[in-house]
Amino acid sequence: MKLKGTPNKGLTGATLGFFIGFAAVSLFGPTAKVFDQYMQMSNLQLGLLVAMAQLSGSLLRIPFGAWVDSTGGKKPFTILLLLSAIGMAGLALLLYTTGQENLNMAHYPLLLILALFIGSGVATFSVGIGQVSYWFPQKKQGWALGAYAGFGNIAPGLFALLIPLLIGTLMLTGTYLVWLLFLIVGIILYVSITPNAFYFQIIKRSQEISGEEARKIAKINGQEIFPSGGAWSGLKKAARIWQTWPLVLLYFTTFGGFLALTVWFPTYWQEYFGKDLQTAGALTMLFSVLASVIRVPGGIFSDRIGGIKTIFIAISILLLGAGMLTFSADMITALIGLILVAIGMGVNNAGVFKLVPHYVKEAVGGAAGIVGGLGAFGGFVIPPLMGLFVDLQGVKGYSNGFIIFIVLAVFSLICSGILRKNEMKVFKTKINY
Repeated sequence: MKLKGTPNKGLTGATLGFFIGFAAVSLFGPTAKVFDQYMQMSNLQLGLLVAMAQLSGSLLRIPFGAWVDSTGGKKPFTILLLLSAIGMAGLALLLYTTGQENLNMAHYPLLLILALFIGSGVATFSVGIGQVSYWFPQKKQGWALGAYAGFGNIAPGLFALLIPLLIGTLMLTGTYLVWLLFLIVGIILYVSITPNAFYFQIIKRSQEISGEEARKIAKINGQEIFPSGGAWSGLKKAARIWQTWPLVLLYFTTFGGFLALTVWFPTYWQEYFGKDLQTAGALTMLFSVLASVIRVPGGIFSDRIGGIKTIFIAISILLLGAGMLTFSADMITALIGLILVAIGMGVNNAGVFKLVPHYVKEAVGGAAGIVGGLGAFGGFVIPPLMGLFVDLQGVKGYSNGFIIFIVLAVFSLICSGILRKNEMKVFKTKINY
């Protein structure tokens, strides 16, 4: 039986697909003020709008991520990208038929629904985590998952910069039509080049080969990690392992926080420091790209010193950066805070997914779904809360809202301490044994 693909090809395809789907994070962030110009939303409503894509993008990660344990990932990945394209087509059609100057609050519910569809592309993250994990051995998981998430995460930052530039020439309608074309081309490329890991190829091609025989053949070809049940089984196994839940909080803080700030920063820079749309987009891109790219060295770092030590260092950096943003009164302090938060979030995200295959080897997809899904839910919860700070405190609320990240960082340090203490206890038990 001839098997297709290599680990690097699987990684490349999954990263491309995630980059395409993750672009949905930038749905309304860079253009929030343009929509608000015509719709006159409160800051809470604006925060809900820019975060809505995160709701479907986080919750769908759980079932679709678990589905990887029975299919290998390509099928659920493709479905999520298609749902995102349908939502994007609906948004482009609304703008084309209505005209951006005629938008009003009567369109607000429809925009929320379309954002839910488009956010499906964000959910590809947990699918890709499982898909990539089954391709690579344990010793290379940190690098592989760091590269996957790091390069895929660049999408929101690039779009935060490109969308304002496109709006200047194409208006909202033309900008989102270009985005729709990008999605369609990306889906075709993903389907064309991305293979499932060997075990899933073998199971799909031959009904006569048992699961155990498929494992043996896949092992001969280099695969090390295998599922031990279907989607529901993977979710149950991951949920029963207590380490899954501290990882959820850690990921809520830094990946959910990353999603939240990607859509919140454009408004923050415009309203708090008076920057124009293009400058706000460039500063948001700096945050997004730095937090994304640093996942790659963060993954290598976690391979060398371990995921837990990596997490502790990263959260400490995040805490310092969040403090600077909270108490910033000048641009330089805020910019340094942004850089520290980006570094802390990116490195911690790499450390967390170094630990997922370590703790839940037989249900990576299920664990990726729970950690990625519930963790990414922060991208939906945090922006409206930050908008509430502004509604209650006025302009000062833009800086005080970062208190949310100080609180989350403190709880995350406690979680990393619990994981560390348990690892040391297990290590001592093995030595004594």
